Amino acid sequence: MAKVSSDGFGEQSISKLLVKQAVPASIGLLVMSLNILVDTVFVGQWIGSIAIAAINIVLPVSFFIAALGMSIGIGGASIISRALGASNYEKALKTFGNQITLTLLIVVSMVVLGLLFVDDIILSFGGKGAIFEPAKIYYKIVLYGVPFLAFSMLGNNVMRAEGKPKFAMYAMMLPSVGNLVLDYIFINVMGYGMEGAAWATSVSYLFSFVFIVWFFSSKNSELKISVAHFGLNRYVVKEIGSLGFVTLARQAVVSVTYLFMNNILFDLGGETSVTAYAIVGRMLMFALFPVFGITQGFLPVAGFNYGAKNYERVRESINIAIKYAAILATLIFILLMVFPETITRIFTTDPDVIAQTPNAMRWVFAATPIIALQLIGAAYFQAIGKATPALLLTLSRQGFFFIPLILILPKFYGELGVWMSFPISDVLSTLVTAYFLNREIRRDLILKTTK
Repeated sequence: MAKVSSDGFGEQSISKLLVKQAVPASIGLLVMSLNILVDTVFVGQWIGSIAIAAINIVLPVSFFIAALGMSIGIGGASIISRALGASNYEKALKTFGNQITLTLLIVVSMVVLGLLFVDDIILSFGGKGAIFEPAKIYYKIVLYGVPFLAFSMLGNNVMRAEGKPKFAMYAMMLPSVGNLVLDYIFINVMGYGMEGAAWATSVSYLFSFVFIVWFFSSKNSELKISVAHFGLNRYVVKEIGSLGFVTLARQAVVSVTYLFMNNILFDLGGETSVTAYAIVGRMLMFALFPVFGITQGFLPVAGFNYGAKNYERVRESINIAIKYAAILATLIFILLMVFPETITRIFTTDPDVIAQTPNAMRWVFAATPIIALQLIGAAYFQAIGKATPALLLTLSRQGFFFIPLILILPKFYGELGVWMSFPISDVLSTLVTAYFLNREIRRDLILKTTK
């Protein structure tokens, strides 16, 4: 078999590789984040602030189901990167085929369950009062498109593992651009309200799915699987599952976080506080896109070189990725500290929301400059196939620190306690990650380099 384009991971300079991988990933995330951001602006301006809160109720549920595909994609992509680094092409093909089968079986089952328990799920995630009905409308329609999103997330990660970051970028951009166009048509022109916003989202997921199918069917992809590769292999499934569970667990904790946050904030401040959190949540998705882009670009570089036993290059990739991500995170921090009210006014004209959101935003992003180390550190263990430390470090911020804090601090500080929980959990999880990453580098990479 001819050499795949991923061979460049072991030859080009680490700085150029990270830029080559991270820039398309960042652009894709930027467009996807802009989609979520502008979608929220459209909904807030054309439907109302309650609609923003309604979408915020639905997002963790639909994203969790879609994250099943992303988890299988990232778990399998780690295997594929290391398999390509070790020139084990058959394992790469088998892994990809098993990813597709697993996603189909699991995601479709979850969507059916999600539709069967609509009311209970919406209420559980804080869809109370005036928020319930618009949330229910949005939820039912968006869930039809979630399987397409799941397959798109799977394919996106495999593209990067194969060394095709630009195509991965296109796969992320297509649904985003499509959603914005359809939002304008369905909501503003045709006046379909929440139904229009939901159908625009679902149809846009289909656009990405079609592109993914085209890519892997064309000559652009060198992962040409056959029917035999779709048959589940328990060893491959186990490895995909152990690594993918890291991503799935992270998204599960995110969904649980939304559940607690929406309910706690509704009890403390009603619909206004839930809407403020929805706006801050959109900024969390949007503002950090370059940092997440570097993290995504880092994964295949570290995984390939670890599989090829180029340990010095692995160390270099860690250091450069943290440096680049930290610089970008600091710039983002400065912008958000200076212009929180201006940002809030883009989303809504509601004076109560405008009064409350800027202070919340400053608290939420207070520790942004240090998060690069936590993100890269957790991603490193996933890239090299060490599922347990990857899982623990990934869950450290929201699972081990943030959720306990939002259950405790509001009892003493009210709503301020909710917002204070963000920077405190960032600091604690970064300290833990720094300790384990440094220990791993000394015990594994440095020791193997000197042998």
